[in-house]
Amino acid sequence: MIRNLSLLFLLAIGIFSCNNTPDSSDSGEMSEAEIEALANELAHEYIITDGHVDLPYRLTITNFRFTRELIGIPVETDEGDFDYKRAKEGGLDAPFMSIYIPASYQETGGAKEFADSLIDMVNGVAEAHPDKFAVATSPDQVEEQFKKGLISLPMGMENGAPIGDDLANVAYFHERGIRYITLTHSKDNLICDSSYDDSETWGGLSDFGKKVVEEMNRVGIMVDISHVSDNTFYQVMELTKAPVIASHSSCRKFTPGFERNMSDDMLKKLAENGGVIQINFGSGFLDGSLRESSRQKRNELDSILEARGLEATADAAKPIIEQFREDNKALMYSDVQMVADHIDNVVKVAGIDHVGLGSDFDGVGDSLPTGLKDVSQYPNLIAELLRRGYSKEDIRKICYANAFRVWRAVEKVSASM
Repeated sequence: MIRNLSLLFLLAIGIFSCNNTPDSSDSGEMSEAEIEALANELAHEYIITDGHVDLPYRLTITNFRFTRELIGIPVETDEGDFDYKRAKEGGLDAPFMSIYIPASYQETGGAKEFADSLIDMVNGVAEAHPDKFAVATSPDQVEEQFKKGLISLPMGMENGAPIGDDLANVAYFHERGIRYITLTHSKDNLICDSSYDDSETWGGLSDFGKKVVEEMNRVGIMVDISHVSDNTFYQVMELTKAPVIASHSSCRKFTPGFERNMSDDMLKKLAENGGVIQINFGSGFLDGSLRESSRQKRNELDSILEARGLEATADAAKPIIEQFREDNKALMYSDVQMVADHIDNVVKVAGIDHVGLGSDFDGVGDSLPTGLKDVSQYPNLIAELLRRGYSKEDIRKICYANAFRVWRAVEKVSASM
């Protein structure tokens, strides 16, 4: 009996280990050139979905008008981190377009109208380029559009402020194509408390916020717990009937004290819920040691430009900025290896089924890591994962399968309610 119990214990350890470490590598004894070639192949063989790309707001702050598409935005441009050409080069197939609502709208009003304008913009981009883009509202649509060579544009709303105090707006935004809602952003709102706000207005979810979570489950919108306070996160875990996402968060293990990221205990709870964390690429999210040094170096660069009477956007400033970044990159930028470190940590703590990609391209400014500077460089991350022993199946899960599993689970819960 004791021998049998010991055997069962050893088997349990083996099963646990298999579920929390990468599968045996498909790269074997491949050369570096072969690994890079395989990474590029997988980036285009598998769907790559990214939980958070801030293209709509980026276009808004550059005074985008649909007529400007004639000069290449968002098909091909030197601006920002995303365009069609670079997305195709990197294998990006389904970037969630962030319908980002700044917290200022909670004070001035107009959040719903602003959200509608950004949704209209995404629809307009797809309508203007039907040979390149298509809006998607389900994993099945993404898969169909992938087969046609189209880049899908699913939408997630960053900040639930446009819901206001009217629960009917949850269904309204589902009808408009929103498939996840980040409950809040940089300030506490009517739904819940923010990780960036120390007011603790509600101690987590408000009573209205609890109804919002329930209504999101009912209509089929994924609950996004990026940006929320720890109390909010744990209360959501108790309340939701469906798995949740963290659309663009990373691991607090590497950024102690940064509540915006997720602790290992939160990752365990996320795994119990069946959810997925999509790793943010911003250097400040990846390496806590860079948060202060990067800020100092950016201030130093600003002083250099100011002393020379140059705006950062001036042509004469570009070579100065580029040289400064190159000279100080170790103090300003993380790297693709650190992104893989965060993935490793999630796999160790929560399991391979609970991690994905949520870059925050066009949202984290000049803080992207070396090797992941724009949407053309996803193969660099895949290559690093191959070097670390991740299998093709592991990479498929990270690229899209984990996120799609959650998305479909949310649809299933909605259909049952």
